[in-house]
Amino acid sequence: MSPPIVTIKTPSGLEIKLQTGLFINNEFVGSVDSDAVIESVNPSTEDVLCSVVAASAADIDKAVAAAREAFNTTWGKNVTGWERARLINKLADLIERDAQLLGELECLDNGKPVKIARDFDIGDSVQCLRYYAGFADKVTGQTIEVDNKTKWAFTRHEPIGVCGQIIPWNYPINMWAWKVAPALAMGCTIVMKPSELTPLSALKLSELVVEAGFPPGVINTVPSLGPVGGAALAAHLDVDKVAFTGSTATGRKIMEAAAKSNIKKVSLELGGKSPHLVFASADLEQAARWAALGITYNSGQDCTAGSRVYIENSIYDKFLALLVSKVEELSIGDGFDDKNGGGPVVSKGQYDRVWSYIESGKNEGARVATGGAKRTGKGFYVDPTIFTDIRPDMRIVKEEIFGPVLAVGRFDTEAEAIALANATNYGLGAGLHSSDASQCMRVSNALEAGSVWINQYNILSNNVPFGGFKQSGIGRELGSYALEEYTSVKAVHWNFGEQLDWPL
Repeated sequence: MSPPIVTIKTPSGLEIKLQTGLFINNEFVGSVDSDAVIESVNPSTEDVLCSVVAASAADIDKAVAAAREAFNTTWGKNVTGWERARLINKLADLIERDAQLLGELECLDNGKPVKIARDFDIGDSVQCLRYYAGFADKVTGQTIEVDNKTKWAFTRHEPIGVCGQIIPWNYPINMWAWKVAPALAMGCTIVMKPSELTPLSALKLSELVVEAGFPPGVINTVPSLGPVGGAALAAHLDVDKVAFTGSTATGRKIMEAAAKSNIKKVSLELGGKSPHLVFASADLEQAARWAALGITYNSGQDCTAGSRVYIENSIYDKFLALLVSKVEELSIGDGFDDKNGGGPVVSKGQYDRVWSYIESGKNEGARVATGGAKRTGKGFYVDPTIFTDIRPDMRIVKEEIFGPVLAVGRFDTEAEAIALANATNYGLGAGLHSSDASQCMRVSNALEAGSVWINQYNILSNNVPFGGFKQSGIGRELGSYALEEYTSVKAVHWNFGEQLDWPL
């Protein structure tokens, strides 16, 4: 029996028809052995939007088999780069066509404002697909001189195979595009597990996969609980690579499962506790805006959230006042009202987690400069909260909160600023503000992070690689570097003239 199609009516009056089954072999189907479902909850109202089928381990097996069949027959090495590019571009066109619908669905499922989802997340995802479509017909290897008289070698860059892709709930459409686009460009097939908190956009995108004309099995979508579907993909013997974005703790489990199974290739984009340094020479007005963006964008639910700001002592009071005023200017509320630049956090669990850190900051002696008080009424809203008078041993300074909670400290010297910034197990992002070009070079070189922003923050480009140092992960997404994550390099040795003497 086919799972039902539900109709979700948005506050704008738009009616969104949505398939609620697992997407395998270009069809929406029920589970082969389970009645489990995942409920999608609107974080602005706390109402259940709908239920979707939750994949079991047996369903993961079925999806992997479909992806393997497609890789061996209609995709992989069996289709030209031109055709891959055409289909990826067609998919980008369809997403662009449906940007308003997808933006409203994302707002309902995730909580972020429609204008942010539509203009930033979806707009960037369309660009990401088009960027990698441009690479699909430009896969090249090398010719290598061995002995010009008798032999030579060449390399082939081949698709790695079936890829398990596990994406988070903070950027459901964006992370889908980041994973899918380079994999498709190289000729890989995909089993996609969206977060159990935000499964709806991946299912809607799956409808567009069919409309674009992708062969069955190239992209499969299996909403599931992480310990079920994610674990099954990480340990699966017929999955060649797993890509994961999420917590460092889960990343460790995935890496362990990958090693214990078939030693599949792994790329991990994990947590962060990113520092933001403000030097006395900075444009303080601009620095305050960027620092405010760094902690409030997406309600702080960002791996690169600038959750630690350190200010040079000579400008500390002036800059802190500016920063607080900028944060307080941002309106947090219903994502269907364009006046709001931020929405609720994604779930009751996340709401409780963020508030546990806010209470921890208060209990450990930090001072609240703004925020720190709960709202009444429905919705998982957390107003941006800034703490000062911090110490390095405080949980709000050491641990990733994944919410709009900022710890503000101070420094006297450049060396002290660098030491404070690098005093973390993470290394995903870092920012600095200074008008001294030499200082910008020195400090950016010294910061231990995969992305360093100078006089801006948290702005990514599809043609620039993204990834972490230390416990923030391994591998890179975006840019040409991401293609390497979905590539197997084969060396071919060709003897055309050497005669082997025998016996040795």
